[in-house]
Amino acid sequence: MPKEGPQHDVSVLSSSKSGLVYLTANDWTLIADKAVRLQFKTGDHIIQQGKRTHGVFVLVKGKASVQIPSQETLPALGPGEVCGEISFLDEQPATVNVVANEPVEAYYLDRPTLQSLFELYPHLGSRFYHSLASSMSRRFRELIGHAVLAKKQ
Repeated sequence: MPKEGPQHDVSVLSSSKSGLVYLTANDWTLIADKAVRLQFKTGDHIIQQGKRTHGVFVLVKGKASVQIPSQETLPALGPGEVCGEISFLDEQPATVNVVANEPVEAYYLDRPTLQSLFELYPHLGSRFYHSLASSMSRRFRELIGHAVLAKKQ
């Protein structure tokens, strides 16, 4: 069985319709080169509520659930989707748990690594933050939609 490499990862990440959608294949190549690839087993916490992440995670393989206390579980995150972005943006502890539903592989990008990439490639920073805003807006709309449906039932 052939081992999948960075080029396969770039293909998966750049084709995701619900991840960092404004990043180009070249952006993903730069990110993949600098990121740390982590593996999580089913049931592992990728993010723990109340703990700082100091960076963002981008799923490459597998699915994970966002768990909000006193809320039903939201749709699973999949390849190309990012988590830890709220904590990354405001440098505060995580607001939710993210738990692997199955084996997950994710890139982890810490703040200093991303900042150095953005200094070298300012347009990458612009596309990255635009993508984060788009992703967070989509998720917020989904969360509101779930709350409205729950009230109607």
